[in-house]
Amino acid sequence: MITNYLKLATRNLTKRKGYSFLNIAGLAIGIACCILIFQYVAYERSFDSFPKKANQIVRLRLDSYQQGKLSWKSATVYPAFGPTMKKDFPEVEDFCRLHDADLPLSNDARNIKFSELKGYYADPAFLRMFNVQLIKGNPAIALNGPDKLLLSESMAKKYFGNEEPMGKQLVLRDPNYTRTFEITGIFKEFPSNSHLIVNHIASYATMQSIANTSWRDTTNLTETSWGWYDFYTYLQLKPHTDLKKFEAKFPAFCNKYINSSDWAKANNVVAEINILPLRDIHLYSNYNQEAEVNGNGQSVSFLFLIGFLIIGIAWINYINLATARSLERAREVGVRKVAGAIRRNLIIQFMVESFLLNLVALLVAGLIVFLLTPWFNQLTGRTGSADIFTASKYWLLFAAMFICGSILSGLYPAFVLSGFKPVAVLKGLFKNTAGGYLLRKGLIITQFATSVVLIAGTIIVFQQVNYMRKQGLGVNIIQTLVLDGANSIPDSLYQNIYQPFKTALLQLPAIQTVSSSTSVMGKEIYWTNGTKRLDADAKGAVTLYNIGADYDFIPSFELQVKAGRSFSKDFRTDSSAVILNEAAARLLGFEDFNKAINEKLFSAGDTVRLIGIVSNYHHQGLQKAIDPMIFRLVPNARDAYSLKIKTGDVQATIASIQKTWSKFFPADPLNYYFLDELFDQQYRADQRFGKIFGLFAFLAIIIACFGLLGLSAYNVLQRTKEIGIRKMLGASIQNVLYILSRDFILLVLLAFIIAVPVTWWIMHNWLQDFAYRINIQPWVFGVAGLLAVLIALLTISFQALKAAVANPVKSLRTE
Repeated sequence: MITNYLKLATRNLTKRKGYSFLNIAGLAIGIACCILIFQYVAYERSFDSFPKKANQIVRLRLDSYQQGKLSWKSATVYPAFGPTMKKDFPEVEDFCRLHDADLPLSNDARNIKFSELKGYYADPAFLRMFNVQLIKGNPAIALNGPDKLLLSESMAKKYFGNEEPMGKQLVLRDPNYTRTFEITGIFKEFPSNSHLIVNHIASYATMQSIANTSWRDTTNLTETSWGWYDFYTYLQLKPHTDLKKFEAKFPAFCNKYINSSDWAKANNVVAEINILPLRDIHLYSNYNQEAEVNGNGQSVSFLFLIGFLIIGIAWINYINLATARSLERAREVGVRKVAGAIRRNLIIQFMVESFLLNLVALLVAGLIVFLLTPWFNQLTGRTGSADIFTASKYWLLFAAMFICGSILSGLYPAFVLSGFKPVAVLKGLFKNTAGGYLLRKGLIITQFATSVVLIAGTIIVFQQVNYMRKQGLGVNIIQTLVLDGANSIPDSLYQNIYQPFKTALLQLPAIQTVSSSTSVMGKEIYWTNGTKRLDADAKGAVTLYNIGADYDFIPSFELQVKAGRSFSKDFRTDSSAVILNEAAARLLGFEDFNKAINEKLFSAGDTVRLIGIVSNYHHQGLQKAIDPMIFRLVPNARDAYSLKIKTGDVQATIASIQKTWSKFFPADPLNYYFLDELFDQQYRADQRFGKIFGLFAFLAIIIACFGLLGLSAYNVLQRTKEIGIRKMLGASIQNVLYILSRDFILLVLLAFIIAVPVTWWIMHNWLQDFAYRINIQPWVFGVAGLLAVLIALLTISFQALKAAVANPVKSLRTE
């Protein structure tokens, strides 16, 4: 019997190739879109799942309230948190701390040197908590003691080639000291689905050793400091710990160790800590000093929903196309019932057809996914290989959804087609029920409401990204080449080398200006400290973000001086002078900027004089608010050299810079980048989201058109006799087109009315993640609605025109 059903289903599908093609194409595109989206979602939600006890690990976050207002939220905390919380809270099973380890390393034996940025100083517990896989070395002792270094496989290959790296040494050349690291382990490459990018791991004890020898620290800062908040701190909690109850203990903890200090009370500063599960960091953490640029949980959830909507639209199309053939198959059902077929047999037959068609569509979708996955990975920036077939819950979800969708999409046509009265059908008295007609209209409204949401959403996403990229930054970063600073020259010698180096660069014809600084636009500022006024209006210290800059930094970047002046060589006292941006000036309570000039401030342990206030500018992307900033004169800043260059032969200019660099800094590699490209990278994730959103919006609309095509075909079949009579009575082709299109345009307009508030609510919430954002304009909905109407008209016109030009005599004869 099953074989017979399959034969009949195959015969019916191959007999009506156009119908089968539309159904398979719509379903295949829908299923392929769903699988691709699920792959992306599975990858994004798989981050940090590799540690064995990932569900027990949380990361601390520090919030600072100053003068009663939230000043900042940081992904890093003080180093004393870890050991103190392990001692005070029984819920804490283990902890580890990480601190950025940007290391200029060299293998002198092979004359290989690089500036390594993707690594950390780490507690020994990091290896076991994060399940770091050592290929060589003993994890129990690899990070014990100072000057120990673990390398990834690729990094070991870079420095040692085919040599055995274990026990060998790499030299760290800091400007003020030289240290030698012993290679005590080689680890497998860190998974790509980690919020940490780790190419090297230095022992945590090295930091204190550096503090002891270079800073003359006697207070064991890396263990006891409650003010140095640059440490990522992870806690491994005992199983089944109630996070809410655990967090409820934090206020008392902060009051005991931080908020009760004389400094905190005097400056009205309150610290709060929170925890975030390790698995949530990638999608739901966007604070100061994040380890890497994280994803967006809201965007991922939105795309996940779109995956369901697209495959839902595809199954709706199947229903519409199947019912569009009801007139054609009514006589088949009538004949089969007269021949003895019972309704149950017919339902099984139609369900077999549904499953067969869905199965073919699934196979085609699998081929599409196989061919498009490399391109889609490039579009999304995904480097991992994880997909839904390596994540069991997504595989099961898709399988359950496919089976349920196939059954549900097949049930309605099966029950409708099997329910025809044979006598009425064979006499030509067949009519559809009002309920079925309303259902099909409802499905079309749902499809096009979704389409309008996607069209308007795509426009808004691209508007926001375009707004951020083209909005004036308040600073000129065009044609700026940035060189990473030289690290091998001690401070005592550097000041005598930098100025001749700067002079030599300025002698190159393509270079207009050279300035040095501790930070450049597009990079987060980590140098912060408390600053307060010393006049009668002083209220307490506030946290400001520091940039150390030379005399040429402010004029070179064309920062507008609102009051006072910039740093000048004509004033020797500028070594103890500072400049604020508008945000910092207002935070300190200066309303009249001109009156603020020459006021005394207490900052970073010294009394300084305010000599100027510059306009606010966007140091980072427009996703973030402008930070309160303080500029300090550092004539020989060494972190970054910013060169304004002329347009022309850029490669020749870089080659000239390379020669000059090698002459003055032979021990340092030259690393450079264009500042506008670096700044633009901050928008890369939003640009990708816009492209992905737009792609699936377009495909959803294409699929919806298949459904509209099916319903318009059904409508033409239903009204064939009416059209023939109208044409016999003199109706023109235009009249017929209007009559056949009117109802569908009304459906699209109704879909538009439903979609507008839904779109506004969704996109308004999405925009809240941006500090600087567009206002949603009414014309966006007008464009989306107009596009939906035009798409519907183009889709309907094919069937309508075909009916309008048909011979009315033939239409009436066939009726």
